[in-house]
Formats: sequence, C-alpha cells, structure tokens
Amino acid sequence: MKTALISVSNKEGIVDFARELTKLGVRILSTGGTAKLLKDNKIAVTQIADYTKSEEMMDGRVKTLHPKMFAGILAVRKNKNHMAELRKNGIEPIDIVVVNLYPFEETVAKKASFEDIIENIDIGGPSLVRAAAKNFEDVLVIVDPADYQNALGSLKNKKINIKLNQNLALKAFGHTARYDAIISQYFNDKFGKEEFPEILNLTFKKKQALRYGENPHQEAAFYEDPFVDECCITNAKQLHGKELSYNNILDMENAFELIKAFDEPTAAIIKHNNPCGAATRKTINEAYKAALDADPLSAFGSIVALNRNCDKKTAEAMKGKFIEVIICPKFEKDALEILKQKTSIRLMETGSITKPCPGHMMTKVTGGLLAQTRGYIKLSEKDLKVVTKRKPNKDEISDMLFAFKLGKHVKSNSIVFAKNSTTVGIGAGQTSRVDAVKIAASKAKEKGEGAIMSSDAFFPFRDGIDEAAKAGITAIIQTGGSVKDEEVIKAADEYNIAMVFTGIRLFWH
Repeated sequence: MKTALISVSNKEGIVDFARELTKLGVRILSTGGTAKLLKDNKIAVTQIADYTKSEEMMDGRVKTLHPKMFAGILAVRKNKNHMAELRKNGIEPIDIVVVNLYPFEETVAKKASFEDIIENIDIGGPSLVRAAAKNFEDVLVIVDPADYQNALGSLKNKKINIKLNQNLALKAFGHTARYDAIISQYFNDKFGKEEFPEILNLTFKKKQALRYGENPHQEAAFYEDPFVDECCITNAKQLHGKELSYNNILDMENAFELIKAFDEPTAAIIKHNNPCGAATRKTINEAYKAALDADPLSAFGSIVALNRNCDKKTAEAMKGKFIEVIICPKFEKDALEILKQKTSIRLMETGSITKPCPGHMMTKVTGGLLAQTRGYIKLSEKDLKVVTKRKPNKDEISDMLFAFKLGKHVKSNSIVFAKNSTTVGIGAGQTSRVDAVKIAASKAKEKGEGAIMSSDAFFPFRDGIDEAAKAGITAIIQTGGSVKDEEVIKAADEYNIAMVFTGIRLFWH
C-alpha cells in the first residue's frame, strides 16, 4: 500500500484528488485544516499526530517535523540499509507528498499585521517538499493543483514515470526557492540597513510567454515581481488587441514611467524606447495632439502613454494613426468603442496613477547583475544655478524644467529641444553630444526658434552651443562640471543665450 502525505494551504481540487487516491488504495496522512476538509468529505484520513504518536506543539508550529515523516520520505528504496532502518524503527515509506505552503506572499499583499505575516512563514512545509524533491526517484512531490491529473495518470499506470517525477521535483525546488526569496525580500525591506545587501535574493513569476524577443530569432518571456506596490505596466490590464511583444513592453515601461513624472495632463509618444514627442497641456486631448505634432513622422508605429483617462476626443484624434499600444489609467466607454474598431491596437489600462515607490533598477549582464536606485529627482526653479549674463525668463524656466524631467527618459547622449511645454526636437543615443544637438535641430526645423535646450550631461566643448544658436535656442539647461565650462558659458554669452546648471547628470544607457 502506498502512503500519501497531504497538507495544503491552497485547497483547490484537493478533495477530488484525495478521493481518487483512496480509490487507488493509497493511505492518506494529513493534519490541520486539510485533514478536517477531507474528513468532512468522507475521505479516510490518518492524523499525523496519531501516526507519529507525537502531539502538535506550540499552536501547530511543530507537527510534521518528526523522524517518522522525514525518514519515510527520504529513504532510498533500493538502499537495503535505508529500508532496514525503516523496519527497525517501525516507519513506513511515504510515496507521495502533496504540500503547498502557508500564504506568506498573499498575507503581505493584504497588508496584514506583522504578527500575522510572521505566522505565515511555513517551516515544516518547505522541509517536506525539499525532502520529497531530493528523493524524486522514489517519491512523487506535488506543489501545484494543476499537476494532480498528471500525477493520477502516473499512479494508475503503477509504474514510476521518472520524467514526471523529475519535472515535479524541479517545480518543487522552484516553489520553495521562490518562497524563501520572498521572505528574504520582505525582511530586507523591513529590517535591512543597507541599500544593497551582501546577498540579493530575487524571484520573479512568469506573467506571460512572448512570441519572441527583441528579434524573431530570440525567445522571450515576461516575469513579474511578487511585491508590485505601485501603478505600473506589470499590473496593467490588456483590454483589447494583439498579444504584447517584448519591444512593446520595453517601450511601454519608458512611456508610462515618463508620464508618471508629470502632475499636469501629459502625453508621451515613444518609438524604439525613446520619446519622439511629449507635451503638457490643460487637457489630455490637447497634450496628445501637441505630442504628435512634435514629430508625426517618427510617431508611426509608436507607443502612446497618457497620465489621464483616454476620453472620446483623444480617441478620435488617434483614429487613422498607426499606434502599437495605448496605455493610460482608464479608457472611457465611448473612447474604448472608437479605439476597438482597429483589431490590432493594444489597449492597456493601469488604474489610478500612484507616485513611484523607492526601489531599484536592475540590468542583467553576463554572469552578474547591476543594481541602482531608481533615481527620481525633483527639480525646481530654486535649484537652478544661472551661469550666464542673461537670466532665463519665466517661460524659459518652465520649459527647462519640463525638458529636464523628460530628458531622464531619453537614451544618452541626449538633447531635448522644448517650447511651450512640448518637445520640438530630440537627439537621442548619440556617441557625441554635438551630433545629438544637430539631430534635435534637424527634427525641430523652424520650431527650434525660441525653444530651450536640455542636455543629460555637461557640454565638453562649445560646439554644442554653436549648433544650438544656429537652431534658434534661447536658453539651455545642463549639468555643468566640465573642464571647459568657462568656454561653454562664454559661447552662450556671445549668443545672448541664458544657461543654467543643475549639477545633476541624467545618463541612461
């Protein structure tokens, strides 16, 4: 007779599974709420305390931690000494372990009390699962209700399906590793004194498989963090359209994080992970139109992000445009009806925008991981250091602060031309800063006249200022700190351009 240990927090499907096990002649050991549920459904169960002859202790904290349990699971069946020791100690082999763990992650997500969170740290469960997974050649370990049917199929064949056992063991070790990593993350957030701990344990759960990666010959998937506590693309809901691609998700991230930085109605249009247009206006419809007008050619096949609900007027303005994704807090009903007329467009709804939480940005490199703080910066007029003879006027200061916020989301080396809280030209991802200025100027054309220029870092030479003057730039916001600052300031003064230093670099690679 085979013996199964069943102790589950997630009780989905467990009654039917246990009933099928009893039909196959499997003896069931159980405890606590699982045992009660099975008994209530008239399924024969042996309480673990009756089997071990050891009562539960400390309000249930100690119940399965017993040699009879672990020896029964860990005994290698083909090892004669192991089996002799079982017989000597009156211990029966345990052939099936069905265990999933206390809902620690769910308890944290519900913002339960610290005491409740601590009580939902499972001790015996992970140990039982790891023991069963270690001995996968002899023991079937199940942590996911989705695997009940496959397990029953194997048991009915009365022959161990080693491939199934291996796969279930792999899933089991992943289950306990994720569980411990989540606990580690929680304790680090609550008690950690270092921004970057000596040991960094991360875990992510697959949200969806993707058709391919950045290019069709690459495979890809999208994973989510267990503790997503802010409005972001990861918890956005897709209301309509084709399946998201790898590039869609990357572009949505930059687009949505950009518009979250603005309190006023703001629209951003992203192409290849760089803004090609962004604007702030009194209404979201006006903001979208202005953002589109900034560079309509580049906006073909773009991602659009709005920090206000998408209304009917805005949806009508988008009709006839090739847009890959629209992401916003909410689509109003009439806007949704308009946009759904195009079958392929992806419509993503995030819910109300919340302020960004502290946290880290991470980049995987071969053999390692880079981590840094998210780098949110609030800059106001009082933080600007005027370094030229002419001071910027009120409108120039407003545009400089607008462009500075935006510049954080443009790949380095980056230059942003802006006027009336709208981008008029963007030079992104160049290996020389003067080339970025030239590209921004070529995008702006006549709209560069009277615009301001924002740079993500200092100007190493005066050539960037010379090009800006040709484009009609009247004020510049930049980091400062170059050995050639005096030369650069002198150039600005020659053209009567106002210039301010921020002391803040905005590199983004």
